[in-house]
Amino acid sequence: QVQLVESGGGLVQAGGSLRLSCAASGRTFSSYAMAWFRQNPGKEREFVAAISRSASNAYYADSVKGRFTISRDNAKNTVYLQMNSLKPEDTAVYYCAATRGLGLLQRFEYDSWGQGTQVTVSS
Repeated sequence: QVQLVESGGGLVQAGGSLRLSCAASGRTFSSYAMAWFRQNPGKEREFVAAISRSASNAYYADSVKGRFTISRDNAKNTVYLQMNSLKPEDTAVYYCAATRGLGLLQRFEYDSWGQGTQVTVSS
């Protein structure tokens, strides 16, 4: 497994932007597909975005498509989530996740998780 540490969360007004970062340990980062999920208390952890190992493919939840962009820098062992036009409903704890498997969209396909970073969007 790879160790993941998220950063970049905070409080922002609706319409604003934030960029989340997730730093991974180890020298095999490029062998992992990466994703961002989010979760609110009492709710299921939901898929936000995923990116393939070479960054050639990216996938988004319908709720964030056109507003969020996932990217990665394999030389820096880091994956990013650029969040623009933020809405109050984007408020959640955001988790970074890694997988060596083929599936990218489901929570169960990921076996390494960060500790999460809080994003709060005020109206």
